[in-house]
Amino acid sequence: MVGPEHASVSAFRSCEGDSTMHSAPTWDPEQYLRHAGHRTRPFLDMLARIPTLPAAGRPARIADIGCGPGNVTALLADRWPDAHITGFDLSPEMLAQAEKEHAGTTAGGGWLDFRPADAAHWTPDETYDLIVSNAALQWVPNHPESFAVWLDGLAPGGTLAFQVPGNFTSPSHALLGELCETPQWRARLGDHGRRYVHILEPADYLTRLADLGCDADAWETTYLQLLGGEDPVLDWVKGTALRPVLTELADDPAAQEEFLAQYRDLLRKAYPPGPHGTVFPFRRIFAVARKVS
Repeated sequence: MVGPEHASVSAFRSCEGDSTMHSAPTWDPEQYLRHAGHRTRPFLDMLARIPTLPAAGRPARIADIGCGPGNVTALLADRWPDAHITGFDLSPEMLAQAEKEHAGTTAGGGWLDFRPADAAHWTPDETYDLIVSNAALQWVPNHPESFAVWLDGLAPGGTLAFQVPGNFTSPSHALLGELCETPQWRARLGDHGRRYVHILEPADYLTRLADLGCDADAWETTYLQLLGGEDPVLDWVKGTALRPVLTELADDPAAQEEFLAQYRDLLRKAYPPGPHGTVFPFRRIFAVARKVS
C-alpha cells in the first residue's frame, strides 16, 4: 500500500534492489476485510498512544500512508472529528473500496479523501499534524530512511506513528517461504514467499527516531487471535502474505489450486484447531514519535 499486513495493506513497488523485477500484487479488499476485527485492534492500540496534536484552534491535518480499504483511516475521524484526513495507497482496488465506503464529509464535520501514492517515494506536500501508517511499511524497502523527510513534514509537536507485523519467522510465513523455494515452485515463484520483509526490531526503531530528535516510544505486542471457520489461517494470509503468490499464479488456476492445497496442509499441521477455534499468534511492532517543538 500507498499499506499485512494493513487493516491497511496494499501493493507497493516490488523491486528490492536486485536483478529480479516482480509485478505488484493484486489486492482483494473483501478478502482482506474478512478479518477486519483482528486487523483493526493493533491500530486502535496504537491510536490510544498518540498524544494531543498541535492543531489547537484549527482542524488537524492527517495523512495515512498505506490506507488500504480505508476502514482504519475512517477511525481517525472518531478521534479527531473535524480533521482533514487523506489516505494514500498504491492499489487501485483498495482505493476504489476506500472511496466508495469512506470518502467525503465526516460525522464531525471533517473531510476524508484518498489519493494514489507509493509509500516508497511519498513525501509530505504540506504540513501535517499526524502521519500514521498501519501494517503497511513492511512492504517498503528502507522505509526508515524516509523518517527524516516525514518528520520534516510535521508541524512542531506533530506525531509520526506506525505499526508493522513482526511475525515473519512464524510458521505461517516460514512455511510459505519454504514452499515457494521447493523444486516444484522455485522457478515460478522464487522469493515471493519471503521478499516483503523490511522491518526493524522495536529498539532499532526507537533509536532511529530518537536520533532524529523525537520524543519516541516503541513496543511490541503478540496477539493471540482466535480464528473460526475452516482453514482460518489460510483464509487470513489470502488477504495479505499470499497476495504475491496468488497474483503470480492468477493465469494458471490449476497451479494456484495445487499450491493452495499444499500450503493448506502445512498450515493445518502448524495451527491445529482447538475446542474454541484456531489460535493464531500474531506479533506486532509499534512506534510513536512526537516531533519536539
